[in-house]
Amino acid sequence: MTRRVSPGLVVIGIILLTAIWLLWIGREPICKCGYVKFWHGQVVSSENSQHISDWYTPSHIIHGFLFYGALWLVARRLSFGWRLVIATLVEATWEIVENSDAIIERYRAVTISLDYYGDSVLNVVADILAMVLGFWLASRLPVWATVALILLAEGVTLWIIRGGLALNVLMLISPLEWVADWQAGR
Repeated sequence: MTRRVSPGLVVIGIILLTAIWLLWIGREPICKCGYVKFWHGQVVSSENSQHISDWYTPSHIIHGFLFYGALWLVARRLSFGWRLVIATLVEATWEIVENSDAIIERYRAVTISLDYYGDSVLNVVADILAMVLGFWLASRLPVWATVALILLAEGVTLWIIRGGLALNVLMLISPLEWVADWQAGR
């Protein structure tokens, strides 16, 4: 008798292995402040990316939207579950890379994130789950609603914190001095 591997169990396994890896390389399990908050809204803070959600959570939901769209285009024959496994693997890989010393130093050098020392493991797990939520929402919502949510999330974060997914990618890959000045309020 052959047993099939459940994509849901694989997703959970990827998330657990990511958390274990980050703990093994020395990332903090929770905020060094010693407590856990559902929401931390202060971007320029040593507690940013240390709690369950923050202003960067919408960008991880957008990752889920984008991964769903890309995998629908290139891997349509795979079930929803196995496409979610691929998306989770990509997101978890990004979280591991993003929390490497080299990328943390890059963020600190080219963005306003001078107090950024990497995400807590709790925040990484929550970010991956936010991507899973985005992936699931994209599978249920019409394309126009998904696009509207992307534009809304990017617009709100751009307006409130002078950041967002598109701006983070730009500043990580090709930092612009005038954008850094604008983000810093100069």
